[in-house]
Amino acid sequence: MKVLIIDDEINIRKTLRLLLNELGCSVSEADSVSRARELVLSNVFDIAIVDIRLPDGSGIDVLRELKTVSYDTVVLIITAFSSTETAIEAMKLGAYDYITKPFNLDEIRIIFRNIAEKVNLQRKVKDLQQYEDMYQNIVGKSLVMKQVFNMIEKIAPFDTNVLIIGESGTGKELVAKAIHNKSRRANKPYVAINCASLPGELLESELFGYLKGAFTGAYSSKKGLIEEANQGTLFLDEIGEMPINLQAKMLRFLENRKIRPLGGTNEIEVDVRIVAATNKDFSELIKDGRFREDLFYRLSTFQIRLPTLQERREDIPLLINHFVNVLSQKFNKKISKIDPSFIDTIMQMELKGNVRELKNIIEREIILSEDGCIRYTPQYPLKITEELPLIEIPDSGLDMNEYLLKIEKALLKKALQKSGGVKTKAAELLGLSFRELRYKLDKYKEIQEDI
Repeated sequence: MKVLIIDDEINIRKTLRLLLNELGCSVSEADSVSRARELVLSNVFDIAIVDIRLPDGSGIDVLRELKTVSYDTVVLIITAFSSTETAIEAMKLGAYDYITKPFNLDEIRIIFRNIAEKVNLQRKVKDLQQYEDMYQNIVGKSLVMKQVFNMIEKIAPFDTNVLIIGESGTGKELVAKAIHNKSRRANKPYVAINCASLPGELLESELFGYLKGAFTGAYSSKKGLIEEANQGTLFLDEIGEMPINLQAKMLRFLENRKIRPLGGTNEIEVDVRIVAATNKDFSELIKDGRFREDLFYRLSTFQIRLPTLQERREDIPLLINHFVNVLSQKFNKKISKIDPSFIDTIMQMELKGNVRELKNIIEREIILSEDGCIRYTPQYPLKITEELPLIEIPDSGLDMNEYLLKIEKALLKKALQKSGGVKTKAAELLGLSFRELRYKLDKYKEIQEDI
């Protein structure tokens, strides 16, 4: 636990620090309000021990600022006998308890243990709440996503290679970061590179580095990304695009954990965990000779398959709310309402770009919103421009009601085709309310089966 001691008496700070160190706490100290403010703004503390009387102000002011910046910080007030009324006032403002001078160390130990239990309980509740809707910045509570989260929890602590498989926009890099953050390497470098973003020669020099003079333009030596990630995690995105000749060099590194920079003669030992990702079908790549089978097996000790948005549609409302909150702050726009038809429209869309496409849609609607409400605005407005053909009535006559029903059916089918199956958009094209459209579609159930 991280603890901040705020007191102008050095002996009190020293006593408390020794006691807290015994309990395994990390301790920071401040001897004034101004120093406390600096620490509070640059750190998040589990516990703050605050003296009421400080040289440049009151501990009450520090308490208010602490609760504003980090509401969950548990605040313990230090007071002299003469200022217990002020301490009680502090408790009304959110302080956990107060202790009086001079201290009884056994009593303080008991108080600290109680606070530690409270902090640990808060953490557990927070973790459960986060796991419900979001895990390591990945939004989702569907069964398929919980299975992904569970797999991350199981494999992250072990230094095994992981291959993440999923369509574009499903969040492969977020999963890679989650694996890193939950591993023993969390405080070490996380380095990422997209293997499709560079030609083979440049990709090799980026990964393995080079020495001065190794090739034309190498005016100085450069450390490679593998070495940059030493002790940490290297994320190789779109690994299926790695050139076949470079794959041999990568395989050798995975076997002996040593690299040789371009132009160099000495090998450098590197300790790095490899997490790779792809949206390709490796069986096809291997069959076509575009990817080494032995490298594939090296990379895929564990595989995590990410579901498409189509497979986790129950997460869409959560994602919409998440992106509205994040992006409205980013663009400094006040969004107070989401039109229910917006969610309905998104729920029916195919969203081949998965979460990335959904985010782009919400970003566009936030920018376009003028009244604080999110609505769906077709990027390319669709209108029915076809005119009805001139109808000739045969000499034998026709059944007008039956003919009109055929026209209605044809128009419904055309509108659904133009809207990509999104019913709210189809209703707009036909000048109908969503309820009217749904009523008419119930009459022609075979239309929806055909689309």
